Amino acid sequence: MSSRRSSFRRREKPAFERFKDHCRHFTAFMFSNVGIILLVTFYIIGGAFIFQGIEIFEYERLKSEKPHRFIARNFSGECLTRIWELTAENISFFDQHAYRRRVNDALLDYQRAIVKKQLKGPDVEQWSFSGAVLFSLTVITTIGYGNITPQSEWGKLVTILYAIIGMPLFLLYLSNIGDVLAKSFKWVYSKVCLCRICPGVAKRRIIRERRKMRQLARALQMHDMENARGSSSYTSTSSTTTSNSSSSDYTRSSWQSSTLMDIPYTESDSDIEREIRGSTDEITVPVTVCIFVMVGYILWGALLFGRWEDWNYLDGSYFCLISLSSIGFGDLVPGDRVITADKDKVEVSFILCAMYLLLGMAVIAMCFNLMQEQVVHNIRAIKRGFKACFRCRSS
Repeated sequence: MSSRRSSFRRREKPAFERFKDHCRHFTAFMFSNVGIILLVTFYIIGGAFIFQGIEIFEYERLKSEKPHRFIARNFSGECLTRIWELTAENISFFDQHAYRRRVNDALLDYQRAIVKKQLKGPDVEQWSFSGAVLFSLTVITTIGYGNITPQSEWGKLVTILYAIIGMPLFLLYLSNIGDVLAKSFKWVYSKVCLCRICPGVAKRRIIRERRKMRQLARALQMHDMENARGSSSYTSTSSTTTSNSSSSDYTRSSWQSSTLMDIPYTESDSDIEREIRGSTDEITVPVTVCIFVMVGYILWGALLFGRWEDWNYLDGSYFCLISLSSIGFGDLVPGDRVITADKDKVEVSFILCAMYLLLGMAVIAMCFNLMQEQVVHNIRAIKRGFKACFRCRSS
């Protein structure tokens, strides 16, 4: 009876406590690896709907309130009329230099107007769903191609707030997914490149390494014994304190060499199997492998964009490098034909392009993480080498 009452009391929980538990579990899931991917994906899609709605609504509102702003200007006719007026004013060509200067100014204004119109693009056609997704992606990834920009005041204000929230979220995505990819890549590297997947090959490799360590320990021990004999014969008439210090140095060096001599290397040792099955946290991936992964990913993207956008191989590689490094010049932009398409149409190639950029930045973060571990490992090895050299000189 008492157990039933206690279980019933344990089941009873205040509504606020249950709400707090649900919020805690939801927050933990959203900031996990799967949750952060879903959060970034829905953040980009939600931002696309928001920007598309704001810009189309503002366009329709301004078009109804100020229709004169949306009348297409005839830049060619305006330029010809201006040149005709300049010619009529200077019909006698009294000052030819001033006339040429004014005509050149008119032509330059015409060129600037045409270039500005082409760079700006259509007012509302650029805000298709695919174009809005591209804009949201370039905002949080800090690529910023610049081919799509908000024209309304509300669009600019929402862009500021969207970037303030989205950029830290994307950095969290790069940190979490980069760590997961780094651990996965180290596991694959240990199984494939270090032959941990083949126990026989890995066992022979470990035995060879241990034999080299034992040979190094024997050479170090012989060197220490010779130094100890020479120092004892040379300082036979010295005081007892110096003999005690030399003997203590000898015992210390012999103990260091004996620790290396204690390394087993027989094929029947069970610790070899434990080393083969051990954790991959201590494994460092070479820098050349990381560079090969980044170059391979860029070349793979060049092939994909070459098929989707009809770019050549150099342009595809150039675009992938500029985009994945978040430089984003904007001279080459994916989905030019998608931007001018129907505003409700979504193309699969454009979605794959966005996935390529999201995954590619995580791969770049993974490679930088692995390269940092390798550099730190090499610096520590150099530091140990310097300490060993100074110890030998002082002895």
